[in-house]
Amino acid sequence: MLNESERKQAVEILLQAEKERKQATLLSETFPHIQIEDSYAISTAVAQRKISLGARLIGHKVGLTSKAMQASSKIDEPDYGHLLDSMLIAEGAKVPHANFCLPRVEVELAFALGRPLKGPGIGLVDVLRATEYVVPALEIVDARLVDQRKIFDTVADNGAAAGLVLGGRPIKPMDLDLRWVSALMYRNSEIEETGVAAGVLGHPALGVAWLANKLGQHGVGMDAGHIILSGSFTRVVFAKKGDTLFGDFGSMGSVCVQFV
Repeated sequence: MLNESERKQAVEILLQAEKERKQATLLSETFPHIQIEDSYAISTAVAQRKISLGARLIGHKVGLTSKAMQASSKIDEPDYGHLLDSMLIAEGAKVPHANFCLPRVEVELAFALGRPLKGPGIGLVDVLRATEYVVPALEIVDARLVDQRKIFDTVADNGAAAGLVLGGRPIKPMDLDLRWVSALMYRNSEIEETGVAAGVLGHPALGVAWLANKLGQHGVGMDAGHIILSGSFTRVVFAKKGDTLFGDFGSMGSVCVQFV
């Protein structure tokens, strides 16, 4: 475990890397004794620093929801990060590529909560009852630390969360079998990835349930109005300057963002 001074140093490393848009040395190399508890504490401290400067917590993201991603990260559960209002990007917006270190994009379903949700003991039905609507989303992920990152680095780096774009057609969670929501991920005119939402733990609502129970272990709940990115069901697509990333969710509509 890290001591308090080392955790504060890690927070400054991540904040400086994000400010300068320049990747920093892996925390797992700088602090070889780092543990996953340290990583979550660092991620939370970074979010709290931003909130103290005027940002507002609007929800969380769930990551590493597929078996393949968990195996590659040598873990057996997802991870999570914080979503702040400063990370919201309008659908169809032109975003400066220079705002990020190494931007990549994933397609996901976003759950907007109509009432609070707090673990332990939260299951799939609890999530569906608490959700006001589900909407297509793109998550922009970034790497404020160099590759090859370990799980300790990814978690400390806010689960790589850097931006979210909401679009398409919001639906009530009971109006569609969310397992079968599919998406085509385009970069410019070419399909780069395809996927089905069941790739997220068998049902995307289970990603939200996992998060509620994980946060509940620390006495933290999710508020009404919070947005939860439930986890990607495709691999990431790298975004270069000039690229338009477009997610086609079929009957649920589409969502896109352009990097300039």
